[in-house]
Amino acid sequence: MEGQSRTVRRLLHLYAGLALYGASAALQVRAALGLDPWDVLHQGISRHTGVSIGLVSVAVGALVLLLWWPLRQRPGLGTVSNVFVVGLSMDATLALLPQPHGLGVRIPLLVAGVVLGGVATGLYITAGYGPGPRDGLMTGLHRRTVRSIRLVRTAIEVTVLAVGFVLGGSVGVGTVVYAVSIGPLAQFFLQLFELPKSRTEDDCVVVARGGQPVTDTAEGRAILRE
Repeated sequence: MEGQSRTVRRLLHLYAGLALYGASAALQVRAALGLDPWDVLHQGISRHTGVSIGLVSVAVGALVLLLWWPLRQRPGLGTVSNVFVVGLSMDATLALLPQPHGLGVRIPLLVAGVVLGGVATGLYITAGYGPGPRDGLMTGLHRRTVRSIRLVRTAIEVTVLAVGFVLGGSVGVGTVVYAVSIGPLAQFFLQLFELPKSRTEDDCVVVARGGQPVTDTAEGRAILRE
């Protein structure tokens, strides 16, 4: 009975976190003050293809997941769910939320989006169902190249940001606010939403995509210290 209750809580954390992460990204899009690196790329592609930014996020996530094969990464339920739920939630929120005008509305939207991203991260990661496709790419490259997690993450996000910017994605003060805020926010909400560990669990938290943590095993502790 206890095991079933824990599973239900983990699933609630997983899907609530993913849905809220998509909603938080949508708030940042509507704020129009700058996005996180991956969403800069998604928005740039969206503007050139006419495909919604949420569906672009789904497509990019699926393509990134294909890169796991040569890196010998193993996707989990959270990995596959991440590909679809975040993008669909993002599009759904954008459909409900009109484009605001004036900084008096856009700045609070940006702040709300960043904070909600921290809440979503805390829920998603404490579910412990595996990293998202972009997080797994980073940790996989870290293992194969033996480069520090910070170097690999920086290289990926700078590349993604540059390509997205060239394609017309939104880079601005919101990009900086997200970068400096999401890590501390994620750490706070990870502690707030942490679930009691079972006897067989030995998870660790590693900050990845845009500050979004991923779960890992004992190997993750070494990554975290770098």
